[in-house]
Amino acid sequence: MTSAISIPNTRPANVVAASASPTTSPIHDRMLFRKESTTFSIRQPKVLHPVENEDLRLLILENISQEAVKAFRAQGFHVDHYTKAMSEDELVQKIGSYHAIGIRSKTKITERVLKAASKLLVIGCFCIGTNQVDLLSAAKAGIPVFNSPFSNSRSVAELVMSEVIALSRQYFERAFEMRNGIWNKQSKGCWEVRGKTLGIVGYGHIGSQLSVLAEAFGMRVLFHDVVNIMPLGSARQVESLEALLSESDFVTLHVPELPETTNMISKEQLAQMKKGAYLINNARGKVVDIPALIDALKCKHLAGAAIDVFPAEPGSNGAPFDDQLNPWASALRSIPNVILTPHIGGSTEEAQRMIGEEVSSALIRYLNYGTTIGAVNFPEVDLRAITMDEPNHVRVCYVHSNIPGVLRQVNEALSPYNVEKQYSDSKGEIAYLMADIADVSPTDVNSLREQISKTSANILTRLLA
Repeated sequence: MTSAISIPNTRPANVVAASASPTTSPIHDRMLFRKESTTFSIRQPKVLHPVENEDLRLLILENISQEAVKAFRAQGFHVDHYTKAMSEDELVQKIGSYHAIGIRSKTKITERVLKAASKLLVIGCFCIGTNQVDLLSAAKAGIPVFNSPFSNSRSVAELVMSEVIALSRQYFERAFEMRNGIWNKQSKGCWEVRGKTLGIVGYGHIGSQLSVLAEAFGMRVLFHDVVNIMPLGSARQVESLEALLSESDFVTLHVPELPETTNMISKEQLAQMKKGAYLINNARGKVVDIPALIDALKCKHLAGAAIDVFPAEPGSNGAPFDDQLNPWASALRSIPNVILTPHIGGSTEEAQRMIGEEVSSALIRYLNYGTTIGAVNFPEVDLRAITMDEPNHVRVCYVHSNIPGVLRQVNEALSPYNVEKQYSDSKGEIAYLMADIADVSPTDVNSLREQISKTSANILTRLLA
C-alpha cells in the first residue's frame, strides 16, 4: 500500500476532496475478471487514500436502521445517530459540519438548510419518497439524493391486504369494542373479499406486488396508471381513474406526491366510487381531500376507509394527532370503520433492514467512488474500479453547470496526463463528469484540482486518489 498523499490544509471554495475506494459496485463487479481458472490473476480494486485528511462526518436521523450505522462506521466515517427528526432551525445550526445526512420522511431538507450545508456532499432518504427534500436546490448545490424505491414494497402491499380484510369484516371496530368490555357479534355489513374488485391507482413496485397478493385471495384486480404497463396475472388496466372508481369495491392509492396528484381524490372522485366501497391511502397525505372523505363516510356513501398518511404528521412518537395539527382530525377519528395508522406502511424489521442496506450502500459508493447510479436528482455516472496495478491514478469527480464548452476546459486541464477512463452525463441544468487520470504525481494533485475548480461552470470538484 502506498503512502497517503500529503496535501496542505487550504481548500479552494466549493472544492471537496475525500475518501477511499470501495471494493464493489455493480459495474465494477462486471468489469473485473472472475476467478474461473488459476491461469488468470484477479485484478484487485485499489484501496485509495484520501486526498485530504478530513474525516467524513454523517448525520443520521429518525432512528434509521443500526445496520446502516454499522456499515458507515465500518468505512471509518464518524456517525452521529439520532432517533428523532430535526426541525429546519435545528438542521441549519448543525448541518454545516457534516458531509452526508440520512433521513426518513419527517425531516425536511429545504433550500435554507442546503445553504447552511457548506460541507454536504450527499443526502440519503431511507424511504421511498423524496418530496421532503428540495431536489432541485440540492442538485444545483452539487448534492445527489438517493432513496430506496424497492425495499419496503412488500411491507406496504401486505399492510393494504390486511386493511382490505379488516375493513370488509369490521374487525377493527369489534376489537375496539372488546377492549372496552363490549360483546357485539354481528355479520351485517361484513363480507368476504373473494370475488370483490380491488382498484389500484398507481401500478408501480407496490401496486404490482399488491396485485399478485389480491389475486391470491380471489379478488379481481383493476389498475390505473399514467403509462401503459404490462399487468401481472389477470389484472387489467383501465383507461381512466373514473372507470376504476366506478367498478371497484376497494380503491387503494400508490402514487407520489406531485402537483398533479394533490387532492386527486376529492368530492368529485369520491362521488364516482360505488356506494358501500372502501378507500385506502398508504401513498402520500396530500393525495386525498380528507374533509371530502369525512363527508362521504358520514353520509354512508363509503363504508369505510384506511388512512396511513396525512397532510401534516407529528414529528415524534407520543406527540398528539389532534385538530391543532390537522383541523379535521377529531372528526375523522370519530367515524366508525375508519382505520388510522401512524405512517407505518414500511415499518417492518425486514423493510427497514433492506432500506438501510440499500441506501447506505449508495451513499458509501458515492462518498468512496463518486458513483451516482440510483440518484433521483442527478446524472447517473459510474466508472469501473481503479485496480492495484494502476499506481499514481487520480479520480476526478466534477459537478458542473450544463453549458457548452465545459468539457473543452476540463480536457485542457487534463491534457498533460493520460485519461484512462472518462464518462459524463447531464440531467437538466446539472452535469457530472468522472475521469480516471494516470501518472499523476503527488505534487501535481493540488495544481490539477485548482485548474478544474476554476473552470467557469464549476459547482463541486472532488479528487479521489
